[in-house]
Amino acid sequence: MTDTPHSPRTRPRTRSRRALLCAALLALTVQTTAVAPALAEGPGGRGGSDCVRTEGRLGGTARRVLDITRKAKADLDLNAVQVRVTIDGREVLTDALGESMTGVPAEPDMHFRAGSVAFAHISTTLLRLVEERRVRLDDTVERWLPDLPKADRITLRMLASNTTGLHDYVTDPDFLAELVANPFRAWTPRELLAFPLRHSFWYEPGRSWSYSHANYVLLVAALEKITGVRIDRLVKEKVTGPLELRDTRNNFTPEIPRTALHAFTSDRGLYEESTFWNPSWTTAPGAVVTTHICDLARSAQAIGSGELLSPRSYRTLLDPGTVGLGGGTATCPETICLKQTEAKHFGLGVIVVNGWVLQNPSFSGYAAIQAYLPSRRLAIAVNATKTATTPDGNQAEVVAERIAAALAPGDPLAIS
Repeated sequence: MTDTPHSPRTRPRTRSRRALLCAALLALTVQTTAVAPALAEGPGGRGGSDCVRTEGRLGGTARRVLDITRKAKADLDLNAVQVRVTIDGREVLTDALGESMTGVPAEPDMHFRAGSVAFAHISTTLLRLVEERRVRLDDTVERWLPDLPKADRITLRMLASNTTGLHDYVTDPDFLAELVANPFRAWTPRELLAFPLRHSFWYEPGRSWSYSHANYVLLVAALEKITGVRIDRLVKEKVTGPLELRDTRNNFTPEIPRTALHAFTSDRGLYEESTFWNPSWTTAPGAVVTTHICDLARSAQAIGSGELLSPRSYRTLLDPGTVGLGGGTATCPETICLKQTEAKHFGLGVIVVNGWVLQNPSFSGYAAIQAYLPSRRLAIAVNATKTATTPDGNQAEVVAERIAAALAPGDPLAIS
């Protein structure tokens, strides 16, 4: 349920490695020159940023969260951890531990890639359009996506809830080989969709559940056709603007707004800088977002509480009919068609785990989670970057799980 490709650890040809090294050094040089003057401006390099470390003497809950975070950083050998916890919208703790780069401390307002958090925002945008009666969730998509196979049987709800039966290009070995060989490549939607569309569907649309990034590439295309508005502007109008998420924004290039929290990964078999690897493969153009930890916590609270939605739409966000779907069949392996249960399932662009509403992006050295527990009005946001010895997987989840166990022991945030 994350953006993480399970890439084979192969070594590219020498010529490719040299080209990638040159590009990485160029990107690092550009970013470093941007960081230097920024560091003189104040905490985090932004001077007037409102996303700063919690000031003053920490209360007991804040101290406990900070101690948990410090221990998790050490246990997991993380390079940096950014964390923000709020209860009922009020700050408990905002902090950052570790380094962005050697000699550059991590700050709370450093920006990072938010990946699948965009799916929660896009799905909320869809539900708001439904409330405005501009479209219906169960409208089939043939009028907007006429070239899509089975378009007359695929609905907007199916795209947002991952029940179309389309393969996921992120698990396609041919795609992974190309991504590993050139992580700086700019991908187009047509190129991405070519991978799942060359396979037969896992199952008939609506009959089961399986996660596929292709669904969101197609949903974005449909929403742009429906509204005549580019997706980054549409999401800003419906979600990020009303929530005042000023530091959550789309980028059409691998740029990260200054100042970036740098990322490193061993995905290709060697530990290397991955900050400016091209994220165009993760979703459709206009929905490739970056954020900082304060915006991530605000997003967790707003999406998780259904702040922008009617009660009916909020119920649909949490379960659009996915509970009971999935499970391995002869045509769809269990590792792809995961069984959806009441306690743990995929909603409409969000994941629901024991009452928590979350998203957990993890790719190219970045790992994050936004999680909200409505019963306690508790929001936890964590972003983490790796060292060469950090365990595989989204370790931001582990940090968040430990914080949740301390603050809401009766409601485990047991994701894996």
